[in-house]
Amino acid sequence: MNNAEIQIQFPKPGNWQEFILTPIYHAAGGYRPPARYTADEIPAEQAPAMQAVVAALVGMGEDWQAVQVWARLTKFYAPEMENPMREGEAVELTVEAVNAQGGRRMFTSRDYPEFTTASPAAVEFFKFFTTNQ
Repeated sequence: MNNAEIQIQFPKPGNWQEFILTPIYHAAGGYRPPARYTADEIPAEQAPAMQAVVAALVGMGEDWQAVQVWARLTKFYAPEMENPMREGEAVELTVEAVNAQGGRRMFTSRDYPEFTTASPAAVEFFKFFTTNQ
């Protein structure tokens, strides 16, 4: 079981260029080193995956703006002819958003299917930030 997650805060809702990414995970021995990344600190090879997260959030429309996102690694059943018991991995987002009237709401992949992605880049992005480097 994977207890890791990535939290992304957007201090200015709608301004996707300004965020704080915080990986939450347990390292060997239970110690989790503190880490926070701003947009400028995301490694260049990981930037496209972060842009894909932002693209999914922009798809929410003008009424709701994300203020916080939780990304978690999930497993799903993905059988193949050669391996009928194969599991796949995907990254799933849970999004807390606000609107202009002061409303606050949680959104999941039930609301926006694009909040779940099995792309190798998204899975690699998640693993990059939630494992010992």
